[in-house]
Amino acid sequence: MKKEHNLTRRTFLKTSAVAGTVGMIGTGTTSFLTSCSGGETGKKAANVPLKEPGSYYIPNLVDMANDGKELKAGVVGCGGRGSGAAFNFLNAANGVTIIALGDVFQDKVDELADKLKKEKNIDIPSDKRFVGLDAYKQVIDSGIDILIDCTPPFFRAEHFKYAVEKGKNCFLEKPLFVDAVGYRTVMATAKQAQAKNLTVVTGTQRHHQRSYVESYQQIMNGAIGEITGGVVYWNQSMLWYRDRQPGWSDFEYMIRDWVNWKWLSGDHIVEQHVHNIDVFTWFSGLKPVSAVGFGSRHRRVTGDQFDNFSIDFVMENGIHMHSMCRQIDGCANNVSEFIQGTKGSWSSAEGHVIKDLAGNVVWKYDEEAEKTKFKQTDPYTLEHVNLINCIRSGKPIEQASETAVANMAALMGRESAYTGQETKWETLTAAQLDYTPKDLNMGKMDMSGFTVPVPGKPLEKK
Repeated sequence: MKKEHNLTRRTFLKTSAVAGTVGMIGTGTTSFLTSCSGGETGKKAANVPLKEPGSYYIPNLVDMANDGKELKAGVVGCGGRGSGAAFNFLNAANGVTIIALGDVFQDKVDELADKLKKEKNIDIPSDKRFVGLDAYKQVIDSGIDILIDCTPPFFRAEHFKYAVEKGKNCFLEKPLFVDAVGYRTVMATAKQAQAKNLTVVTGTQRHHQRSYVESYQQIMNGAIGEITGGVVYWNQSMLWYRDRQPGWSDFEYMIRDWVNWKWLSGDHIVEQHVHNIDVFTWFSGLKPVSAVGFGSRHRRVTGDQFDNFSIDFVMENGIHMHSMCRQIDGCANNVSEFIQGTKGSWSSAEGHVIKDLAGNVVWKYDEEAEKTKFKQTDPYTLEHVNLINCIRSGKPIEQASETAVANMAALMGRESAYTGQETKWETLTAAQLDYTPKDLNMGKMDMSGFTVPVPGKPLEKK
């Protein structure tokens, strides 16, 4: 009998007490803020902005994209996230549609096609349903304007490269790559996208979550002073897995269980925890120069990756950011970020609050005001609102190179934990680290090389 453990990231975010406090707030000229005075009264010293307004990007997070030219999208990777992104795209604007689907498995393509027909009356004909490892090329060549790429992360860098070569705008789920070779592919492709004036939006949805955007603006305005460090967390219960079924080849088993295999997902520090690492690299504007960490495997049922990591990052200016992630049932959960500054601190765990050095709340995001002003509060849909608006307005944005910083940071942490050694940005970005299996094909694969990493060396007997 097929057994699944089906706690997904999105299910966890909806049920987590931490994530449940996360709200959103407008980013237009009218802010909906709760300014809470605490402790000191009277005149306070003016904040010194970390960056001047207009020198950093703030998305216009309206409920729906502006009307404009019809846009046709194709979806590659038709599983849970691909299906979700397809409907996020369709709900983000008028005059948009999906015309092609691609996946390595026929059943995934047909399931999404059936859902589109039932819920949106969109008919995907059989000649626009592509199956196999080259399905992405067929989707991209089918007359689309936008690629929605939600495959297992290993494949994304090459898909992005081909899409930009063909002049397509892209929505790319995170992470963007699982190894150093993928990093360099993404960075080179991002430059080409910029040169071609293509819009590239990535699935780091906190960049389109009003609470995070408003918190970012507060910090850029100097609300916590100079950033001196931080801690980021994604600790949750075990993620989903698939038990192997009769008739599945090695390849099919690994792809259907992809989130548990390091060559496909990059491990959960890359696949999932990149969200939290991204918040710190985004807010600070810094990349790590080195990382030392550890991790292990205690409870994971399938695959070859760890189920916990703890990483100390040293950033460009010498400050430290600590990263912690875990996927184990029955442990303390926490999905949040904390940033310390010279004047105070910001935390997403308490509903996006800023406190002074005495612990008094001096600013708090107003979730109720956001609900009053806006109808659309889902950041996964707002990603596509911004994507479509940027395309229709002729003002493209390119987020892949920014997301690549957090993605590479996660790789640094992973490789340090796997090896027990310090990793450095300059060394790893230039490394020949390549997770591509030697015999990548849809038939039989040699699985003997897929083993759980063990750091350090064994005890020497005397």
